[in-house]
Amino acid sequence: MSSVTGHSALVTGAASGIGLACARALAAAGAEVHLVDRDPKVLVLAEELGGAGHVLDLMDPVDALPAEIDVLVNNAGVQHVAPIHEFPAERFSAMLELMVGAAFRLTKHVLPHMYARGWGRLVHITSVHGIRASAFKSAYTAAKHGLEGFSKVAALEGAPHGVTSNCVAPGYVRTPLVEKQIADQAKAHGIPESEVPEKIFLQRSAVKRMMEPSEVASAVLWLCDNSFVTGTSLAVDGGWSAQ
Repeated sequence: MSSVTGHSALVTGAASGIGLACARALAAAGAEVHLVDRDPKVLVLAEELGGAGHVLDLMDPVDALPAEIDVLVNNAGVQHVAPIHEFPAERFSAMLELMVGAAFRLTKHVLPHMYARGWGRLVHITSVHGIRASAFKSAYTAAKHGLEGFSKVAALEGAPHGVTSNCVAPGYVRTPLVEKQIADQAKAHGIPESEVPEKIFLQRSAVKRMMEPSEVASAVLWLCDNSFVTGTSLAVDGGWSAQ
């Protein structure tokens, strides 16, 4: 039996990719899942998992979402690939607000419930870009580094209340977010789109394959089941950060 069995869990960016894989894994482990996404198809997906779907753009207030949450998975994210001198300033600010600001607002929203129960799990899906950098990804790298730092603070504050906070930092995962980068990466690096997976995505990975979303979800469940692991980042990056 998993530690999440019988607990409530909320996953953002849950209509596809890593978020959907996490929601499925949590539901299979016996959690009551809440799936959040701006894509309305999250309602159908939530019904399939026996959970609840919430259509919400996380740039908006989160007060309408349930606060009685025991496991929060901050996963929602976007990507924009461009050199700094060409990067739209408003796009930079919006990406930080979505990936750091929304994670802060959601964490603040659910912590009183976790503290009252004396148990809670905060898991933030960052990236190898939360511990390493890549050219042309200034906003994404800044946001993921920021989320890593925020998680450490939440770990220190949450420890006396039985709440852990950790990050999962994957390399390139087979998701729509990654697939949409191919054209931009080809343009930024001046190479054909067909060469992007090998020359960009897997260049620094010792394991020469893309991760599957379910592998990230397994790491999330592992962190939920370990009460002494907090304030850390679990790199599941195929050896990228070993270099």
